[in-house]
Amino acid sequence: MNVETIDTPALGDRSYLVHDGAVALVVDPQRDIDRVEELAARLGVRITHVAETHVHNDYLTGGLELARRHAAEYLVAAAEDVAYQRRPISPGESLAVGSMTVTAVATPGHTEHHLAYVVTHEGRQAVFSGGSLLFGSVGRTDLVAPDRTASLTRAQYRSARDLADRVDADASLHPTHGFGSFCSSGPATGAHGSTVGEQRTANHALTDHDEQHFVDTLIANLTAYPSYYAHMAPLNRRGPGAPDLTVPRPLRPEAVQDLLDAGGWVVDLRSRVAFAAGHVQGTVSVEYGDSFTTYLGWTLPWGEPITLVGEADDVRAAIRDLSRIGVERPGVGRTDGLPTTGYRRAGWADLAARPDRPVLLDVRRADEHRAGHLTGAANIPLHDLVRRIGEVPPGEVWVHCASGYRAGIAASLLHRAGREVVHVDDEWDRAADHGLS
Repeated sequence: MNVETIDTPALGDRSYLVHDGAVALVVDPQRDIDRVEELAARLGVRITHVAETHVHNDYLTGGLELARRHAAEYLVAAAEDVAYQRRPISPGESLAVGSMTVTAVATPGHTEHHLAYVVTHEGRQAVFSGGSLLFGSVGRTDLVAPDRTASLTRAQYRSARDLADRVDADASLHPTHGFGSFCSSGPATGAHGSTVGEQRTANHALTDHDEQHFVDTLIANLTAYPSYYAHMAPLNRRGPGAPDLTVPRPLRPEAVQDLLDAGGWVVDLRSRVAFAAGHVQGTVSVEYGDSFTTYLGWTLPWGEPITLVGEADDVRAAIRDLSRIGVERPGVGRTDGLPTTGYRRAGWADLAARPDRPVLLDVRRADEHRAGHLTGAANIPLHDLVRRIGEVPPGEVWVHCASGYRAGIAASLLHRAGREVVHVDDEWDRAADHGLS
């Protein structure tokens, strides 16, 4: 048995292809399935089964389309209400995938009908735990419904322990979430790999023997999650098709200006440093990188058209990334020749050198602000800023976050709205080094 990992660092998730040298099972594939198909072709294995551990809340699945293309059985929990044909699988059910045996295990908690899959081959076990048992923690339990969080947290605790008890200590563990995904909770880590035995000594779901303490602690530490999550499960229940990853013909600069004049969302993918130095008025800075998808999807109004401007490679990659959260066929534009503007970037040393305290806007999450903030700083989390931009106090605004990334997006939104802004592009942990409190 060989397990191949397909990382999606932009969303903090992993998909898996497990094979016996001839046939393969794919677990929790992302929507851009060409990555899976290229891997299978390179390995010379045939995809005969595709499995979902749960109906995902943080991305659109490629499972249905992958199964269709390869005439593979699509394993989805029998209890799930979905709008497409699949191979319903129930807890305790086993099936053969080539010379491997795949057994479904009930692991409710992250979602109500969550399944884990235990794959056995020649005396070895591999556990595909989805959003149940993660490295160091478990999947969050507040994504189904607020009134179900407590009961699902109890279920998650019991599921994780039951799953660990069912398999050997040396069984390798392969979660879908926990690598920066907001679907994880508590002290989840992004470790390269782990075993169930290691988790028995390191995972708080397995080391905390007081269920109520675990429940209280997990719920108390749940933080805000991206607003686009609300759209993922309904779309996954309907069954997403293949994404269109075609890069469209770029709009001419005049057409981009028309979009801006009409209040459209034009997203500049360049670095926040380059954007601050010079950009077309009205554009929004969302620097392309691992955080791009999450914060664009969380910050800009869902469903409104967007147009991307930037280097060709970044545009191509951004179109792929956005397809994973259902942002379909964004436009592409050119801005050459259009007049530019800019704003200041500063560090904590610049703020400390001022004789007065300017308007400070902290765009970190509310829990981050509560944990420590500068005296007098207003807190409007980045994901609320478009809706609450009128609440920002008057005057020149110095905007900060934890690293400068979110503050760069926020500064561009404020500048778009006509505000004088200074982007504090510095690490939050360094503020105290400059005597700021």
